[in-house]
Amino acid sequence: MSNSCNPAHFERLNRRGFLSVGMLAGAGVGLTLPTLLRTESAYADLKDYKNFEGTAKSIIHIYLPGGMAHQESFDPKPFAPIEYRGEMKQVATKISGEQFGETLAKTADVADKLCVIRSMTHGEAAHERGTHNMYTGYRPSPALQFPSIGSVISHEYGPRNNLPPYVAVPSMANEFAGSGYLSSAFAPFSLGSDPANNGYKVRDLDLPNGVDESRFATRRTALEAVNAYFQKREKSDDLKAMDTFYDRAYSLISSPDARLAFDLSKETDAVRDEYGRNTAGARMLLARRLVQAGVRLVNLTYGGWDMHNNIVAGFKQQMPQFDQGFSTLIRDLERTGLLKETLVMVSSEFGRTPKINANSGRDHYPKVFSVVLAGGGIKSGMIYGSSNSTASEPEENPVGPENLFTTVYHCMGINADKELMAPGDRPIEICDGGQVIKEILA
Repeated sequence: MSNSCNPAHFERLNRRGFLSVGMLAGAGVGLTLPTLLRTESAYADLKDYKNFEGTAKSIIHIYLPGGMAHQESFDPKPFAPIEYRGEMKQVATKISGEQFGETLAKTADVADKLCVIRSMTHGEAAHERGTHNMYTGYRPSPALQFPSIGSVISHEYGPRNNLPPYVAVPSMANEFAGSGYLSSAFAPFSLGSDPANNGYKVRDLDLPNGVDESRFATRRTALEAVNAYFQKREKSDDLKAMDTFYDRAYSLISSPDARLAFDLSKETDAVRDEYGRNTAGARMLLARRLVQAGVRLVNLTYGGWDMHNNIVAGFKQQMPQFDQGFSTLIRDLERTGLLKETLVMVSSEFGRTPKINANSGRDHYPKVFSVVLAGGGIKSGMIYGSSNSTASEPEENPVGPENLFTTVYHCMGINADKELMAPGDRPIEICDGGQVIKEILA
């Protein structure tokens, strides 16, 4: 077959010569719109949202990379010796008798909407391995790369309302947020820029320079003519799939509703001020807009929490933005009626050492740490599990990643025992050995 009639060559010709919208993603930064839509198009008809049986329709996963200290945040130890509790003070929460770290005063005021798990635990003290655990629910394996929770949900449910099912804000932050052994089509769609930046635009949703609406329509007509030419000569399922893919890509790019979902300027000044006109606030506000529009899982990252040195200064610099944005997100989801159907999860790869080190910081510590859940069928106003008096190990109800993820999948209506096919037709459970934590379900 000559190059002119080769479907792979035709794909390159279309992408460069006719669609010409956006740039291809580099390795490890997620998918462009064309790659995502093309391979996922078959799933739109297979996943009937009306048959949904879970308590959550969407997830907002807020990931704090680096390993956030539980002692300075959601599990302070005010009665421990100073070398354990650290120098930071605590604030009372709306959960009777419970406290958070002093930089979480606004979050403390919405604690009655939260479920704080204080007994998360695993055995991986390296950033990469801990991150793998907290994105996949699996321990790392040298033989297999497991898919992230976002990719599994994308695989199981596909797109909704012509929006990507899995979106990374602002980008795919690490390799474990990807599709693992699943097709790369289920990797996240990355924004390509930070919504907190001036002039923020989403890659692939804006027409390139020099292409107005009229020219865009002309390109679509030209593409349809080329498709018809090749289809008369090639009875290929790939070409038919390509037709469907480009139809959906054009529909999304030209859809006012899709563009609107990513457009923070449509929010009132009062709402933007409430979230905070900063990195955390903009990302969390965008996450709310995306799940409201139909995105199934938004993964947003914020800050750097690998605080081996001067942890007090680190928290006072980074946590106020999170505190404002997160507390507003919870209130906003509740007042818009979205909290019932949106599960919010705040996690990090591990916690920090019980004792303050010689540099006034804390080091890596996976033996016990905290995760926060809210909405989407999770019981509110509760603390689940506990660490001991020095926050050095779980004391009650230890929770491994497999149990956390099995519970979150359960809320999304996904049976974590279901087997997906890895390369070589090898069946792998979505989450191996986990149990639903029934005590935290509403």
